[in-house]
Amino acid sequence: MSENQQTSNQPQKHIFVSAAVIFRTDTDGTKQVFATQRCYGEWKGWWEFPGGKIEKGETPEAALVREIREELTAEISAGKKICSVEYDYPSFHLSMQCFACSII
Repeated sequence: MSENQQTSNQPQKHIFVSAAVIFRTDTDGTKQVFATQRCYGEWKGWWEFPGGKIEKGETPEAALVREIREELTAEISAGKKICSVEYDYPSFHLSMQCFACSII
């Protein structure tokens, strides 16, 4: 068995992430929701809400502000939590918290 394969008695890796559902209303009243398109990997070309991994000692909201600044060079404010998503991938379990955000 390779090092990357899990046996039934090994705990599955658990990854905690947060995602920004960024809303904006233009001056003409047009409402927008922002998404990013993956440019690599198995899900290349698919759309997703931007965000990333929550680092040790970091709140989900702080992780969002940091990730959006790093990845999109934008400043956001993280607002109300919209939902939580739990999903089992073949090699890890994902816990994702989604927040309503706005560009500042």
